[in-house]
Amino acid sequence: MNETEQNMLGNIFLSHRAISTIVLHAAQMSYGVVGLSPKNLAAGLAAAITKDSSQGVSVKSDGKNIAIDLYITVEYGTRITSVADSVSDNVKYQVEKMTGLHVDNVNVHVKGLRVSNPDK
Repeated sequence: MNETEQNMLGNIFLSHRAISTIVLHAAQMSYGVVGLSPKNLAAGLAAAITKDSSQGVSVKSDGKNIAIDLYITVEYGTRITSVADSVSDNVKYQVEKMTGLHVDNVNVHVKGLRVSNPDK
């Protein structure tokens, strides 16, 4: 489950939880994203009980490539496809930049819309 890199000084282990944290921050910094959503009801309950900060992020790896599933809530009034494309590109860029690993794909699932300022 961990990504491992070996060099002459020792080994570097990169856990899926660390990658999930990078994904979480990259997604939250993207325009139009107001939050992350649990994958399903069971995942939402489990995250609430365990105070899991990486809810809405799923990272899978085959040792060489990383596949990321991301479940987000989008700001009402924004173009959903543009937000999803932007999030996908931003997450892929940040993970590759910070880890040096190849991201095969980022699947963005829009689970809902939210009105942030109802006075507009």
